[in-house]
Amino acid sequence: MIDRIDAKLLDLLQRSGPRPAAELGEAVGLSASACHRRIRALEAEGIISGYAARLDPERIGLGLDVFVDISLHSQSEEALTAFESAVKSFDEILECQLLSGASDYRLRVAARNVADFDRLHRHCLSRLPGVAAMHSAFALRTIKAFDGYPIPEAGPR
Repeated sequence: MIDRIDAKLLDLLQRSGPRPAAELGEAVGLSASACHRRIRALEAEGIISGYAARLDPERIGLGLDVFVDISLHSQSEEALTAFESAVKSFDEILECQLLSGASDYRLRVAARNVADFDRLHRHCLSRLPGVAAMHSAFALRTIKAFDGYPIPEAGPR
């Protein structure tokens, strides 16, 4: 279980990425060495599973986010496994969630523009195994982007 200090560290790391232990320690009231030990412990426990930079999709030429709901012909274990394996082979598919409800999966796809999405639809999405129906929705504007999980013990942001 994490305590209040760990929660604050996790919140800071999620929002601003890796920073010097001295800077993080000062923010949570620890020495640099104590802060470093806590971070290593959180990594060892798998609570921190990695670090990554947040990129601006517009600046790297991927200005179109598309959400694609997929229904499969079958929900057998073999059909699900084949679909999930195929999804993992396409870098343009950013996320894939197995859903409850009307659709089986929701994909988040990155594209340069509508013409690029058409290419992805023809050469990637339409070739995924077992697809019975596909419904796409284009993100017009991001109102709130994901910037980390809420950590109640950390207090308000």
